Amino acid sequence: MTTSPTGGRLLKGELRRQELIEATLQVVAREGVAGVSHRAVAREANQPATAAAYYFKSIDDLLTAALTVCMDQDAERMRRLAESADGSPESLTALAELLANVMGGPGRLLAEYELYLLAARRPELRTSTGRWLEALAGYALRYTDDPVRVQTFTSVVDGLLLQGLLTDTPPTAAEFEAVLRHVLL
Repeated sequence: MTTSPTGGRLLKGELRRQELIEATLQVVAREGVAGVSHRAVAREANQPATAAAYYFKSIDDLLTAALTVCMDQDAERMRRLAESADGSPESLTALAELLANVMGGPGRLLAEYELYLLAARRPELRTSTGRWLEALAGYALRYTDDPVRVQTFTSVVDGLLLQGLLTDTPPTAAEFEAVLRHVLL
């Protein structure tokens, strides 16, 4: 079976678009949101200078796409963890290890938080950040139905990740797990 020429172009276009989004995250991690331009992103993605402007009309469109992809990926990962969590202390180990792994390569996490905080200024971006917060809450609900503990958990996870970006020695899986146990058990 062969792919139609139109289908092949669509697939190639979607691949380029994804490469541009990933390049945006790399630029944001290195230079912050202010460093994002169509040219900088295209250069980072090794694409023609006009590629980012072709796929994304504005910088806002590019930043929105990058934030949406990050939040959707993070929310999906959290939902999968929640599905396997059984409310036991041992189930917290997988989440603690994930959080420690995220801290191990902080560039992407830094880019995500730069974009995440952008949503504080731009309400139209909050839909995707809301999906992340809902996924965190869904995880907490595997342990408790107390709304205060659920809110505490979501705040603690966000806070630990953000604080981890501000230290020379980010938390280990064991340190994450100790805090998670304290909050949820």
